[in-house]
Amino acid sequence: MVKVISILFFSLILLGCSVVDLSSIPTITTTSSAKPQLTNDEVIKGLKEALNIGIKKAIDSSAVLDGFLKNPEIRLPFPPDAIKVKEKALNLGMQGQVEKFETTLNRAAEEAVKEALPIFKNAILNMSIQDGFAILNGGNGAATKFLKENTTDSLTVAFMPKVKNATSKVQLTSYWNPIITKYNAAIALTGGEKINPDLDAYVTQLAIQGLFKLVEKEENKIRKDPNARVTELLLKVFNNI
Repeated sequence: MVKVISILFFSLILLGCSVVDLSSIPTITTTSSAKPQLTNDEVIKGLKEALNIGIKKAIDSSAVLDGFLKNPEIRLPFPPDAIKVKEKALNLGMQGQVEKFETTLNRAAEEAVKEALPIFKNAILNMSIQDGFAILNGGNGAATKFLKENTTDSLTVAFMPKVKNATSKVQLTSYWNPIITKYNAAIALTGGEKINPDLDAYVTQLAIQGLFKLVEKEENKIRKDPNARVTELLLKVFNNI
């Protein structure tokens, strides 16, 4: 009888120990921080999608009334090469005409941007796989910088006829000619050099620069802010950076 009780007591001790030991064993969990692998096709499509979004937002915000004029980031000022013209015109009491000229200068850019959207979009959607990965990991503005370096010349050629048409629509020269004519007449009396800057080239250059600035702003937003990654592809691509 004593032997049976001893065996039972010993069994209970062992059972109790096993319960304690099992409950004290830490649970081992495994987590993976590995990011999903991107295919070459996903990288290129993701970057193009980001740029398309950036372009659309840039156009939507600039191709409207006061889109350039009331945006200090891209507003076209009086042509720097002709700043003496502005000063002289103000001295001659032509404040109103100067203001109208600067306003219509920006109206021309706003009008040109409307016409340039399909040209701008088509111009930027060519990049190699190597370029894509370099841009992906290149940091803020990398895509915009690549596009600027590789498309500015072709964009200038493409934008110019649109700008010429736009400046004609808003009758830009009707404000420019009285100012420049009066300036040249006054400067002729002092033997100074007459000025006649190419307004179409000026508007074209600054309109393109303004668009690139806005596109870069949208690109950097997508890089920095997960909430700006509005599609699954953008999330996948830019979450891998």
